[in-house]
Amino acid sequence: MVSADRLLAFAAMSLLVVLIPGPSVLFVIGRALAHGRRTAVATALGNVFGSYLLVVAVAVGIGSLVERSVTVYLAVKLAGAAYLVFLGVQAFRHRKELRLTATGPASARPARGDLRTLLDGALVGVTNPKGVVFFAAVLPQFVDHSAGQVPLQMLVLGLIPILIGLVTDTLWGLTASAARAWFARSDRRLSLIGGAGGCTMIGLGVTVAVTGRAD
Repeated sequence: MVSADRLLAFAAMSLLVVLIPGPSVLFVIGRALAHGRRTAVATALGNVFGSYLLVVAVAVGIGSLVERSVTVYLAVKLAGAAYLVFLGVQAFRHRKELRLTATGPASARPARGDLRTLLDGALVGVTNPKGVVFFAAVLPQFVDHSAGQVPLQMLVLGLIPILIGLVTDTLWGLTASAARAWFARSDRRLSLIGGAGGCTMIGLGVTVAVTGRAD
């Protein structure tokens, strides 16, 4: 199985990578600003679930194919970017409804359940170019091939950045939603922060689309 020194080394590497804000972090912040704490937490959970799907893909050999194939990699990246832009546009269009969402009765709130929010986060997580590169290129380097059970080792190692990401993404989301609570005291301020969250997601989607990878 995975040795303690490899676990610690991979944990240190994962912490450094996770602490650098990427698409997942900015997406959670954008959702928190646009929709509040509950959506931010659900988005963070969905995000790490999607990220772990990348770990599973790498463990069964699909991840390395995505990393090596420019066409497949580009398709994954553009799919994630397009979805980010779509969600950003939706948040911006409905920014004036945020006051009703934050303070109105449950029957008057937009019908967007937690499951849909989880799926949104999962889709962004699984199409995150940063995650694809990290899990496909870095994760295999910490596997001990002489110990056997390579796929299982990858699945265990992959839990480390997932747990770190869950904690940090949730903290980012809670912090952003706390700022949103202050803006909620004014309809105009809340509309502005909702629009800012939408613009953040649109900008993030465009950035993901135009950013290349280092080959």
